[in-house]
Amino acid sequence: MIELKNEKIAVPIVLLAGILWSFGPLVVRYMDNPHLVPWQYIFGRGLTIFILLNLYLYFEEGVNFYKNYKKVGLSGLIGGTGLAVAMMSFIYSITNTTAAITLLCLAAMPFFTALLAFLFLKERISVNVWISIFIATIGIVIMAIGNSEKSSVIGFIFGITSSIGFSVFSVSLRWRKETPKFTTVAVAGLVCFLTATIVILSTKITFFATSYNSTLFSVHGTLVCLGLILYSIGSKAIPAAELTLLSLTEVIGGIFWVWLPLFGINEVPSTNTIVGGFFLFVSLVYYSLIMRWNKRYIALN
Repeated sequence: MIELKNEKIAVPIVLLAGILWSFGPLVVRYMDNPHLVPWQYIFGRGLTIFILLNLYLYFEEGVNFYKNYKKVGLSGLIGGTGLAVAMMSFIYSITNTTAAITLLCLAAMPFFTALLAFLFLKERISVNVWISIFIATIGIVIMAIGNSEKSSVIGFIFGITSSIGFSVFSVSLRWRKETPKFTTVAVAGLVCFLTATIVILSTKITFFATSYNSTLFSVHGTLVCLGLILYSIGSKAIPAAELTLLSLTEVIGGIFWVWLPLFGINEVPSTNTIVGGFFLFVSLVYYSLIMRWNKRYIALN
């Protein structure tokens, strides 16, 4: 298992995780009527994540990788369930509102995470990190003002739920260091898979959508899985609130990809969204520079 303790290496790794996740909204926009097959989507993506993570663990640790499930404990179960809730809420949010609104809700993760980490882990956040979060807040408010007329109550509620679920996962990664991180992610995939199976069976709908949609479900699951592997690796060296702050590259990239004419979606962001995204970018640059200049952890652990 990869053990990363250098925060300066962890920062670009977590940034890359956010970039991988940013392609998620683009993949969803390419699907045929995703709002009609949410549980098939959750089923396919959850199964993909569970299989890929177990394959990764098998090649990393050998045939005894299954013993990690015995070490998951309460933190792993809570973290895996929180991540599963985030995954399930995401599809209901993005299919009920614009990608920008969904991603704006996800951009609130640092605030939820900071509160949870302070309450349950006693992680005190330094002034520099709060400055970064404040700059990001300005960007979020600007973008929210520019997109409020496009939002829906359902999309917003599920977006916030997804944000809180991911914050629970982030805090769980810092709770018990001995908890196998990748197994926690696999648990999230399993929870999604089992929940979707129960819903599909109880409502008597088909398990699989079209081959085209099913392929995109798996593609999205792969992107999520790779990002979570990188995110979990970076969690060893970065406090919880900072983890979610760095992952805001998902918000910036996600809005950009669905707008870029090259991909054919053309979901044009408003001027406020562009300006707000700039503030988010500034907050990330500021944080990264502080990390480079300061050899210690920014947060006081």
